[in-house]
Amino acid sequence: MDNNEVLTPEDVKALAPLYEDVILALKQVYDPEIPVNIYDLGLIYELNINKAHEVYIKMTFTAPNCPMADEVMNEVQVSVLDTPGVKGCNIELVFEPAWDQSLLSDEARVALGMDPEEI
Repeated sequence: MDNNEVLTPEDVKALAPLYEDVILALKQVYDPEIPVNIYDLGLIYELNINKAHEVYIKMTFTAPNCPMADEVMNEVQVSVLDTPGVKGCNIELVFEPAWDQSLLSDEARVALGMDPEEI
């Protein structure tokens, strides 16, 4: 998959609904130890879709030694590939930069009983 493909503004506009659908698919995948989806946890560092409708995801986990990493990554793959219009999915697992609580969405902070304004 060509991650360096330059998209025109028209391409971006045409792909916008697919981005939204992929984000919805990612929000169906939950961290097994935290009752919050991986998107709102801030585990998705990068999400790209090329003109061929291939999805590239750069993601992490809350801890490098996550015992459920393989299962979660498989769930991400299946959820994204089940999204209508997606032709392929490539996931890269990274641990730099390290995940921290500043990556939580406001929704995740509320779900975890934290103050959304607190960082």
